[in-house]
Amino acid sequence: MEDPHPPVPRSAWRDWPAGTRVVVRRRLGAGEASGPAAGKRWTDVIGVVLAADDAGVRLRTDAPRSEPHEVFVAASDVVAAKRIPPRPAR
Repeated sequence: MEDPHPPVPRSAWRDWPAGTRVVVRRRLGAGEASGPAAGKRWTDVIGVVLAADDAGVRLRTDAPRSEPHEVFVAASDVVAAKRIPPRPAR
């Protein structure tokens, strides 16, 4: 049986339109892998696409317990990415 939710090809995130809600797994830089992130290699960013191109993807974060802010993930740091449904209304 074919998987109803096949993985999104890694290059597909470059074509996401603004307004798409996504999760992007990115590599942590050497300076980021300390404190609470010690020993971790990746982190996930959940947000709404502001722009995406060959350089990377710019998101407005969409975490329920923090203020939204803008994050840029360089193309070379994207490990995995996929679309997710809109956050449920409270």
